[in-house]
Amino acid sequence: MRIAVDAMGSDYAPKEIVLGAVAAAKEYQCDIILVGDQEQIMPVLDTYSNWRELGISVQQASEVIEMHEHPGVSVRKKKDASVVVATRLVKEGICDAVVSAGSTGAAVAAALFGLGRIKGIERPAIATHIPNLTGTTIMLDSGANVDSKPKNLVQSAIMGSIYAEYVLGMNRPRVGLLNIGEEDSKGNEQVLATFPLLKQLKTIHFIGNVEGRDTFNGSVDIVVCDGFVGNVVLKTGEGLVSFLTTLIKNTIKNSGWLAKLAAFLLLPSIKKLKKKLDYDEYGGAPLLGVNGGFIICHGSSKAKAIKNAIRVACEFSEQKVVEHISENIVKEGVSANE
Repeated sequence: MRIAVDAMGSDYAPKEIVLGAVAAAKEYQCDIILVGDQEQIMPVLDTYSNWRELGISVQQASEVIEMHEHPGVSVRKKKDASVVVATRLVKEGICDAVVSAGSTGAAVAAALFGLGRIKGIERPAIATHIPNLTGTTIMLDSGANVDSKPKNLVQSAIMGSIYAEYVLGMNRPRVGLLNIGEEDSKGNEQVLATFPLLKQLKTIHFIGNVEGRDTFNGSVDIVVCDGFVGNVVLKTGEGLVSFLTTLIKNTIKNSGWLAKLAAFLLLPSIKKLKKKLDYDEYGGAPLLGVNGGFIICHGSSKAKAIKNAIRVACEFSEQKVVEHISENIVKEGVSANE
């Protein structure tokens, strides 16, 4: 596998991106092209004397799309932006997938303009990993489309199932439609129209409506919703984890020696819990529905997250997820032009 990595698109670029790329090259034996400003990349890369032997190279890109810039306009105007150049490498067949931790809007725009949609897919969706009691839940869409039609949600369900099966190794992943209740009659117009369409599908294991709490209790593998709702759920979950972590730390800090001793004894278990809740472990979220591998990372991603995102990019390409999505969209008769 050869992966294009946007070296400039994150809060800690390019240092943490380069460190993550080197770690991935060592562990996963894949070739990596770092895309960005060579003057900033090379001083970090040169701290490793064997980076060339690891299969790492650098592609110059003189521009960066900042978080505050309009995604679509910037992608069209900044032809030499790192995320645009990285996407072009995939389009031209030089790389198998791209990883970016920059602006999510710019990443989606670059993928749509640069790679295009899989034939039959109307709108792509971001599939985000959320830890649950038994493993992980995939939520999509988590931000690519804030307004979705029932057919978009149906296509998301198919794409999420394929990703979970081929990349995560889930056997017949359980698909749920996010709603305010489990009853078939609950929900707004969008959800009520989507439910019967999902029920008719033959290639997915649809279990019906699910509620917000089901995302975390392990009763469902894939949660389908529009990007507005999904992003709110995702950001609320991140905020809650941060809040509880800080609250526990402050409580222990302000308690007596007995509480501190108990916390010390529980440290191994706390570390395991922290690892499970750490988004760095999951790497990045694939943008499903575009005609190529595109992994979107959190803007605050550090080396560990980038390394794992590159792993996901490799697995995504190796398992031919794009081809499987294309086949199943046709098989189910839910193509955008039907």
